[in-house]
Amino acid sequence: MNAADKYKRQFYPAPKTSCNWMKKTYIDRAPQWCSVDLRDGNQALVTPMSLVEKLEFFAELVRIGFKEIEIGFPAASETEYDFCRTLIEQNLIPDDVTIQVLTQSREHIIQKTFEALRGCKQAIVHLYNSTSVAQREQVFCKSREEIMEIAISGAKLCKEYREKYEGNFRFEYSPESFTGTEPEFALAVCNAVLDVWQPTPDDKVIINLPVTVQLSMPHIYANQIEYMCENLKYPESIIVSLHPHNDRGCAIADTELGLLAGAERVEGTLFGNGERTGNADIITLALNMYSQGVEPNLDLSDIPSLTEFYNRLTHMEVNERHPYSGKLVFAAFSGSHQDAIAKGLKWRETHRDEHWTVPYLPIDPADIGREYEADVIRINSQSGKGGIGYILETRFGYNLPRKMREHVGYLVKGISDHQHKELMPDEVYLIFKEHYVNLTSPLNLTAIHFVQRDGIEATVDIAYHHETTTVTNSGNGRLDAVSNAVRTYTGLEYTINTYTEHALEGGSSSKAVSYVEILSGTGQSFWGVGIDTDIITSSIKAFISAFNNMLTANDAASNG
Repeated sequence: MNAADKYKRQFYPAPKTSCNWMKKTYIDRAPQWCSVDLRDGNQALVTPMSLVEKLEFFAELVRIGFKEIEIGFPAASETEYDFCRTLIEQNLIPDDVTIQVLTQSREHIIQKTFEALRGCKQAIVHLYNSTSVAQREQVFCKSREEIMEIAISGAKLCKEYREKYEGNFRFEYSPESFTGTEPEFALAVCNAVLDVWQPTPDDKVIINLPVTVQLSMPHIYANQIEYMCENLKYPESIIVSLHPHNDRGCAIADTELGLLAGAERVEGTLFGNGERTGNADIITLALNMYSQGVEPNLDLSDIPSLTEFYNRLTHMEVNERHPYSGKLVFAAFSGSHQDAIAKGLKWRETHRDEHWTVPYLPIDPADIGREYEADVIRINSQSGKGGIGYILETRFGYNLPRKMREHVGYLVKGISDHQHKELMPDEVYLIFKEHYVNLTSPLNLTAIHFVQRDGIEATVDIAYHHETTTVTNSGNGRLDAVSNAVRTYTGLEYTINTYTEHALEGGSSSKAVSYVEILSGTGQSFWGVGIDTDIITSSIKAFISAFNNMLTANDAASNG
């Protein structure tokens, strides 16, 4: 990277403004949203959508709640023209939705645009011409005065043709490449167009200020927007709109700061699709507002289905780490993250807090159609006891003792690390079941009989190494009596250190689950789990499972 001096700053900071936007801390209301998926988004696809696909996409945008949808450039091609006509002739545009069409400042294009709108109840005619220094000098080879005349001429033609056609047609003007235009000149051009259109509060004009190419940091754009908002004519009769692209990766920041600076409207696309690095991502913008307690006025309650729809029609793929929408954006593999999330979710259950404050989750995944088990707690070699315990509890009903969670966590992480893969919830459960639940090898109790005599006396048939032996011993309870019988038979030293139990399922036919930890003579911990309809039997099964884990470890040490 030894050629940085070949580049220079191509943006033009705004003259001094009030900088009121810097004093604001959040956006307090949703802007007017305008989807440009069918224009900016479509022209950026490797394979543009067919007419049928466009119609399906339009219907989905309407379902989501967009009230303004830019459908294309009707004069640019037969497909674009036919799409506009189909929407109108088949009455596919709801009364509360306004379509928007793009046109250059050339009479035959403007005429074709209005012809495409015949019979449309309401539409926005979007006029644009490029005003930046680079475009003026290199592309059009025109002076400021000539560029301004293109804008004025187009505005006059739009006004003339509006009078020739029936329909409620509103106007929008964009000084394309606004961010590469001197702010004073951009202001002069926009005001000249406004003078032609003479907007009123009942016939407002949209002044759209696009980040056609991102050239500066977001605060520069915010100052440019505030300068325009403070100096545009007819302030009560205009709507200032934003249309950021993402060349520097700042489209979201540009948009949010632009709204703080006075804009009221945003043009963008689903998932940020668009030319080069894309447009402003309306879904991310809307959910950013949602996470701050602001209703975005869009139905984003089923992001997985919306993502599938988008991928299918555009033949694009939403990145796995795409904000809010990606498959992995809520996924926590880290053990500390999993533990914090699991505890946060548990805290919500006990505290009934009306506000969402769960660590690491900026919004409730369920609000946008995501599932905790499938999307949030993900298990691999980086996971910890909190996440694994959460899955076993919420998915399968096992509320493991705190110390056992750590024991199980190390086992599952080790298997994931050895296999070099993520483990699905069912795989985690299978590992848990195979290593802890109702283990009957190498030692098994084939029969147990209890007698009340000086406490509890247990007579136990023990199967071990292909032999069955009957042993009798007593204890202060059934579990203690069985444990003493096994100790007498094997001669091994251990103590039962932990015992807990709970119902595995609700209802009269519920099963009991018991957890037992034993400590070997050397202090090593071994766990077992027992499940049975009888609580005593489940506790004994848990003990035997823990004992078998100790036997297996002893055998491995002897053979090693």
